[in-house]
Amino acid sequence: ALLYLMCFFFLFLSLPEDDVDLEALVNDMNSSFESLYTSCSVQTESTPLLHNGQPHRSATYQTQAQPTSPHQRLRRSQPMHILAVRRLQEEEQQYRTSSLPAIPNPFPELCSPASSPTLSSGSLPQCQPSGKYIIKIFSEDGMGKVVEIPADMTARDLCQFLVYKNHCVDDNSWALVEHHPALGLERCLEDHELVVQVQASMTSESKFLFRKNYAKYEFFKNPLSFFPEQMVAWCQETNGTIPPSQLLQNFLNSSSCPEIQGYLYVKEMSRKSWKKLYVFLRRSGLYFSTKGTSKEPRHLQLLADLEDSNVFTVITGRKLHNAPTDFEFCIKPNKVRNEVKELRMLCAEDEQSRTCWMTAFRLFKYGILLYQNYKIPQQRKTLLSHFSAPVRSVSENSLVAMDFSGRTGRVIDNPVEAQSAAMEEGHAWRKRSQRMNILGSPSPLHPSSLSGVIHRTQLWFHGRISREESHKMIHQQGRVDGMFLLRDSQSNPKAFVLTMCHHQKIKHFQILPCEEDGQMFLSLDDAATKFTDLIQLVEFYMLNRGVLPCKLKHPCTTVAL
Repeated sequence: ALLYLMCFFFLFLSLPEDDVDLEALVNDMNSSFESLYTSCSVQTESTPLLHNGQPHRSATYQTQAQPTSPHQRLRRSQPMHILAVRRLQEEEQQYRTSSLPAIPNPFPELCSPASSPTLSSGSLPQCQPSGKYIIKIFSEDGMGKVVEIPADMTARDLCQFLVYKNHCVDDNSWALVEHHPALGLERCLEDHELVVQVQASMTSESKFLFRKNYAKYEFFKNPLSFFPEQMVAWCQETNGTIPPSQLLQNFLNSSSCPEIQGYLYVKEMSRKSWKKLYVFLRRSGLYFSTKGTSKEPRHLQLLADLEDSNVFTVITGRKLHNAPTDFEFCIKPNKVRNEVKELRMLCAEDEQSRTCWMTAFRLFKYGILLYQNYKIPQQRKTLLSHFSAPVRSVSENSLVAMDFSGRTGRVIDNPVEAQSAAMEEGHAWRKRSQRMNILGSPSPLHPSSLSGVIHRTQLWFHGRISREESHKMIHQQGRVDGMFLLRDSQSNPKAFVLTMCHHQKIKHFQILPCEEDGQMFLSLDDAATKFTDLIQLVEFYMLNRGVLPCKLKHPCTTVAL
């Protein structure tokens, strides 16, 4: 480089000031230096490199000059034109980029937009060496939890993971819900669906919810309540009562052609008006008749396809879309994100009709996969029944009745004697409680004082929530027979309310306090049946129907992630 500068300086001084042509000067120098180095043989040494840049152990050094291209003849000590230097640097950078592997990103969650700490939908990273993705799950109270899952994790596997992490009771009723707040839609993911694929089709505003869904496979247990005979065309053709097993087999068998038919309100595309049409749901799609209730092919027009669509429940109410009834649902194509105009809005006459349409849509689309999803937890429960511990207590199965009236205790083998001993023990405990109330105020840890607040630790008690909030909670978790929750009464500060579901209708029963022999009890049947606390009341009506329309079966619970 020093020699190059010196030559350039002397040549510049030797030329007249008026005739200085820098471009011609540089070209002459490049040609002279190229001819100079061409005539000389320069010994080089090269070492083959591995992909990680480390020298190979068996590398050999070459000492003989080989014919090379003009770019390869250039060496570090040579003076070069500035364009040649840039070209050489670009080639070297290209070689490094192509030969060396890409360094994996240790923080993939930082690749998302600033508005969300998770991967945005539709913008998943192209290179994921470890196959891990970041998903954020929200609970009913709005709190979220970020989890890292593999690409092949299903919705069932993720629910099992969240149940284990949050110490919930695994009753196979937890579900992952796809929620679109901008569109006012939500649906429960099927157990076999891949969470990452569903996330890729969602927008940045959409999210996953973790909640109970008791109605996910309820139609396998009681199909006749989900599919009324007047809505199933196959039932009308037979002119008789169809056994439940045969009805399900007809839906699950891909060779059969069942059909759901009935009137639906259909919202016109890009308009606010609704039309009442006679609609047919088949395996090939959703159709409506242009001429009354005719089924002829020339009178049928396609409303929606089942393959590339999913059925959603509308949660925004009837005012947003000016719906004729409250039982609104929607068929959303997978390619649609925030375009409300592309949604197929439908409205049923009642809740049973809406449930029938949405359940039939799932059966026609997934078929036998739904039945397999329903059977897998039962098979797992059967296999692990001899090894798994009870849900309530580890030692519950080892409890026996004992008699300590004598010098030594004995086990009571007679069931009748054991039941009478339990009743005597209960009466004795009540007498001790009354005696403590007479003598004075018991300690805060005494059962009589805890009976007024112990129910607040139960999952089925939700405190001071409104009537509308209790309706919404039961509706979100399935609306199956026996779903219930307890809450504080808004009209009577000393009373409670039992909210339960029966035949897809929500009913309320007030629990009032009553006094007997100086002791307070709780009752919901005008003191005919009295209980010391709400826990005793709930356990009684889970075993006995009493004045309720059905037994209490499924507690409506929420979990904080």
